[in-house]
Amino acid sequence: MVERVMLMGPGSTGPLNARLIAAAYRDEQEATDKVLRLGSAIDAYLFASPVPYEFARKAGVLTMPATYVPLGGASLHEALLRATLDDRLDPTKASLDVLSRSDVVEAYSEVDLPVDGIHVHEELTTTAQLTSFHEALWRRKATRMAITCVRGVAERLEAMGVPVTRLRPTNAGVRSALQTAGLLGAHHRLEEAQLGVVVVDVPTLRDSTRRSTPRYWRDELRLALHRLLLQEAHRINATAHPVDDHTFMVTATRGSLVAATEGFRQPPFVDRIKAELGIAIEVGIGMGRTTQDAETHARAALSRAQATRQSFAVDREGRSLVPAQRAPQRQSAEPLRTKGRETLLRLSEKIAEEDGPLVVDAENAGRMLGVTPRTARRLLRTLVEEGLAWPLPPNRTLQPGRPRQLYRLIIEKLDKDKAGK
Repeated sequence: MVERVMLMGPGSTGPLNARLIAAAYRDEQEATDKVLRLGSAIDAYLFASPVPYEFARKAGVLTMPATYVPLGGASLHEALLRATLDDRLDPTKASLDVLSRSDVVEAYSEVDLPVDGIHVHEELTTTAQLTSFHEALWRRKATRMAITCVRGVAERLEAMGVPVTRLRPTNAGVRSALQTAGLLGAHHRLEEAQLGVVVVDVPTLRDSTRRSTPRYWRDELRLALHRLLLQEAHRINATAHPVDDHTFMVTATRGSLVAATEGFRQPPFVDRIKAELGIAIEVGIGMGRTTQDAETHARAALSRAQATRQSFAVDREGRSLVPAQRAPQRQSAEPLRTKGRETLLRLSEKIAEEDGPLVVDAENAGRMLGVTPRTARRLLRTLVEEGLAWPLPPNRTLQPGRPRQLYRLIIEKLDKDKAGK
């Protein structure tokens, strides 16, 4: 069947001039592995029948547009005609698989055949289960023949002596499916080439301007963040540039953003920036026909995500690219703030005893708090999120290994609290 499609391919996709790549198999269940092997090199998949398509769909491997050569309609008409012309077969007492009962009833009605004696197994299951379905009906004399969409089922039934006819796609059905697949592939190419903009907002930089934090610290953090974004943008063939003191913009295509966000399920750049700089960022993604439109949609997505914790990405019509997910339950801000202030208080007391500097790393903080460096690193990030510490640019040296991340503790916050009380 795959060979037949390949031979009919040239000229069947109309003016699109699509290139066909064959992926033949002996069993329909092998289609899942074929899809995985081809990967993202394909713009659209055309399956030889609904059977391999369903196997691939249920396995969750279809990440590109897909369709199949239909087996209902004209194909079923052709099978019924062959059965009517064969004295050993009786299509009025038959079992059918995979097709929907409504399609079967419609096809029978179109050729004036009664449907009282037909049995339909709509769900696609294993070859053994479909074979048992047909065989059981035939042995009970409830049917006189089987009509199947699955080659393996036809071979097994023939070996058992059960009269069987296998549905075969018509030439018209193959040509129509080829044209559909070509259109799907062309549409996917256009979708992937859409302009996309990512607006990255940095709450730490935005809030620090209100706290009269040192300008050199803000400039160092902004440069470090810009450097990371340039690296991430280069990885997805995009560009990155600062917009203002606390906002950056990354310009890319939809196709590159799909890969960077796992299909718009995860916001980009967040994990790496959190790991290397110890700060959180907020992201909005927008599509558009122009850069201005895409940026407008990206800022709208950012505002929506900040306000409602819903989808961080919208299409060029302003609609969410993924269904909005319910925001996870979080602890109230007050317990977190209390815990952060307790950590800062303990550190400030230790620093006062040792007459040490207000700049610490995870190792020193862990020693002072009596916890592991890993736990201390988590506590320091909590301080940053609550505005009780500033992450300084990583202290890079010629020594191998992970560079030290330094944090400047803002113990002035504790003095303000005491004054307020």
